[in-house]
Amino acid sequence: MSASLEKYFVPEPSTYPIFGSIALLLMGFGAASWVNHLPFGPWVVAVGVAFLLYMLFGWFGQVIRESQSGKYGAQVDRGFRWSMGWFIFSEVMFFAAFFGVLFYVRRISVPELGDAEHAILWEGFKGTWPSIGPFLGQDTANLFQPMHAWGIPAINTAILLTSGATLTWAHWGLMKNSRGQLIAGLAVTVLLGAIFMVCQAYEYIHAYEHMNLKLSSGVYGSTFFMMTGFHGLHVTIGAIMLAVMLARSIKGHFTPEHHFAFEAAAWYWHFVDVVWLLLFVVVYWL
Repeated sequence: MSASLEKYFVPEPSTYPIFGSIALLLMGFGAASWVNHLPFGPWVVAVGVAFLLYMLFGWFGQVIRESQSGKYGAQVDRGFRWSMGWFIFSEVMFFAAFFGVLFYVRRISVPELGDAEHAILWEGFKGTWPSIGPFLGQDTANLFQPMHAWGIPAINTAILLTSGATLTWAHWGLMKNSRGQLIAGLAVTVLLGAIFMVCQAYEYIHAYEHMNLKLSSGVYGSTFFMMTGFHGLHVTIGAIMLAVMLARSIKGHFTPEHHFAFEAAAWYWHFVDVVWLLLFVVVYWL
């Protein structure tokens, strides 16, 4: 049958989007209550997370069963690829906004506030980076040590670059129908992702306890933790995705001809790798 005459799969009506909407509502309302010190806030967030997990396990499980039963054709595959491509593009724009903020603060805002024209307004403020702003004067309680590139950040860079190589090696194994190479490559990649997260957690603890570098440490602290923290969240999500791919590979899923779920997770992981390289250069090194 030609591609133009191929029957397009239409799924049955699903309640999972409703559960997803309820989950987001509860999580948003619960988080707002939590930060305002309302006692029921954490519980509402927990219920929202439970709804979200139910939706994710149920919906993705349904998609996996439909895929394994052969219901998806070339048109559905193209739809998945376009969807994942646009999703990653939205993530690119998400991080581009943070990089834009960092550029504006470092190259425009902080130097401008430190020049002679603004000295009468911001006495004692120095337009250098890293900055303790918006704290003014010599408030030593807010001084901190900036995070340097060499050490844990460099180790994490090597870890992520290695994980990209092991994931590509796993993909090669899949394409030549070597199940052992596929499983081994995915297992090593997931392990490296977990090691990265442990190292970042240690880095944050060290920053808080020994460097006085906190989220509240002026514009440097807020941009540092916002950018690296969101990247760490994406590493966590990517590692979970690859762990699911590992479990599916062990169960015998995927063939050299049909394995888009694996490819989608690999696209996401390589995107996370690229973002980290930019973070390492711009946030830690420069």
